[in-house]
Amino acid sequence: MRTLTLTRPDDWHLHLRDGAALKAVLPHTVRQFARGIIMPNLKPPVRRVAEAAAYRDRILAAVPAGQGFEPLMTLYLTDNTSPEEIRAARASEFVKAVKYYPAGATTHSDLGVTDIRQCDQVFAAMQDVDLPLLLHGEVTDTDVDMFDREQVFIERHLIPLRQRFPRLRVVLEHITTAEAVQYVLSANHTAATITPQHLLFNRNSLFQGGLRPHFYCLPILKREQHRTALLQSATSGSPKFFLGTDSAPHDRNSKESSCGCAGCYSALHALELYAEAFESVNALDQLEAFASFHGPDFYQLPRNTDQITLTKTPWRIPDQLPFTDSPLVPLGAGQELSWQLV
Repeated sequence: MRTLTLTRPDDWHLHLRDGAALKAVLPHTVRQFARGIIMPNLKPPVRRVAEAAAYRDRILAAVPAGQGFEPLMTLYLTDNTSPEEIRAARASEFVKAVKYYPAGATTHSDLGVTDIRQCDQVFAAMQDVDLPLLLHGEVTDTDVDMFDREQVFIERHLIPLRQRFPRLRVVLEHITTAEAVQYVLSANHTAATITPQHLLFNRNSLFQGGLRPHFYCLPILKREQHRTALLQSATSGSPKFFLGTDSAPHDRNSKESSCGCAGCYSALHALELYAEAFESVNALDQLEAFASFHGPDFYQLPRNTDQITLTKTPWRIPDQLPFTDSPLVPLGAGQELSWQLV
């Protein structure tokens, strides 16, 4: 196979930042994706419908001339989010979900939820108006091992949440473990996004030849057995799994520091990375459904109708990209990929 033509996909988990950073990274996403679920963890976060509307306007203003992109907005859940804000979000039609971050779990999550049970009134309103809940599914307890945080979250918080709100649509985002795969397969009204880094790399990549900060993301890369389980689920054809890059731009100085930021930048070459992963298990025939169909079906949105094409043209991922105060290092910088977006 020398060419691969797909219905244009969407990115169901995307960080765009704001200001100059937004303008630097958005063209990479627009080149590949028609729509994106936009993460709300700005500083300050996007907590209200009016803030989401203003952020949406800034994104649309940054879309390169002559190109189309639809930002699908989310609200940042806090201890103080009200059911009234949820109903306003649903009425807005441009807010498509609410994002849960455990307080302190990842970048700009300081204002996240401190006790998930305190949000039950909000979850009830979300279930009533059918607004999806997007979960950063980790606990932050210091006595829980970093590599066990997702599994403990599922057992301690997600299973009881689903019992309390069985009709609530839930996306367990950027899953990283075999346990998460099995849970998603077993639960009604539940889906998961999977990133390119968790399909291609295991935790050894963090330490090959020294500490590799540009492979550091949260949830952190796991053992090879978990990577294999994720790849099997992504290529299985199950509609419960779909594309979400979690592309997270941080400049080189922020990554290569004494307390480096978590996040991998994959917006530049996301589809090529996914193609690499799917081809590794002879499953390129499953890529279109994973990238282009399962996400809009779960979000109850129409599938896109235009197409994109990848060709079997080896190329080298750039060492760095222009960004803000210092360059941006893409995931897998310097490595060669087999597929290239035309």
